[in-house]
Amino acid sequence: MAKGFIFDLDGTVYVENQMIEGGKEAIEYLRNGGHKVVFFTNKSISTRHDYVKKLKGLGIEASIDEVINSNYITAKFLKQHMNRSDAVYVIGEEALFEELIHEGIRITEDPDQATYVVLGWDRQFNYRKLNDAYQAWAKNGAVILATNPDRTCPVVDGEIPDCGSIIGAMEGTIGKAIDYIMGKPSKFAADIVIKDVLHLKPEECYIIGDRLETDIRMGNDNGIQTVLVLSGITTKEMVKDSVQKPSYILQSIKDIHQLPLHRSLPITSH
Repeated sequence: MAKGFIFDLDGTVYVENQMIEGGKEAIEYLRNGGHKVVFFTNKSISTRHDYVKKLKGLGIEASIDEVINSNYITAKFLKQHMNRSDAVYVIGEEALFEELIHEGIRITEDPDQATYVVLGWDRQFNYRKLNDAYQAWAKNGAVILATNPDRTCPVVDGEIPDCGSIIGAMEGTIGKAIDYIMGKPSKFAADIVIKDVLHLKPEECYIIGDRLETDIRMGNDNGIQTVLVLSGITTKEMVKDSVQKPSYILQSIKDIHQLPLHRSLPITSH
C-alpha cells in the first residue's frame, strides 16, 4: 500500500547548497516503491518555483505540486479568511510578497489600512517595519500571523536567525502571543498536506525532518508517523529532554530504507 512521505528540506534533504549524502537515492527508493513524496519547508525567503529549481539542480525531480512552503500555507489561510475590504501588511522578503500576490492577496504598505499582518523571515527587518506592524495591530486590531515559528535556520557553519526572531520582537511589543502560525507544526498546514496534496489518511504518512518543535511536533499532533534525522540541528541528547518524541530516528535520509513500512515498531539508527 502506498504511503505518503513529507520531507523537510533544510537540514534534511540538503544543508544550504550541499545535498545530504545518499539523499537522491533515498527519494528514488521511495518513489520506485510506489510511494508519494512531497517536500515541505517552513522557509519563507524562496518561492515554491525556487525550490523546484534547487531540487532539480541537486538531482531531484519535483513538480510544483510536490513542493509546499509556509508562504503557500499562509496564502491559503488568508484566502479563506479575508474579506474584500481586508488588506495585509507584510514583513518579509520578495518571495513572500510574490506568492501572496500570485494567490490574489491584497497587500498594503499603509499600516492604517492593514487588517492583517503577516510576519515572515526578513533579513532587512528594522524598527520601522516593527512599528508599522504594531500600529496596524494597535489602531485596527489587525490579526497577526507568521509564516513559521523557526527560531533559526541551519547553514553549513551553524545557524542564523529565522522568522521566530521576528515573532519574538512582535510579541515583545504587543505583550501577548500572535494570533496564528501557519507553517509546521500547525494543524492547518498538516490538513492541507495530508488531505489536499497527498490525499491520504494521517496514519498512512510519514513526516521526515530535523526539528523536534516543528517537523516532529506536527506529526505527533496530527497522527502522522514521525522520522527525526540527525543531519540538521537536533541531536539524540536533545530528544531525551524534549516532550516531542519521534516514531523513528535515523542518522540521515540515506537510511530511509530502514523504515519498517509494513510494521509499526520504532527503530533508531546509531
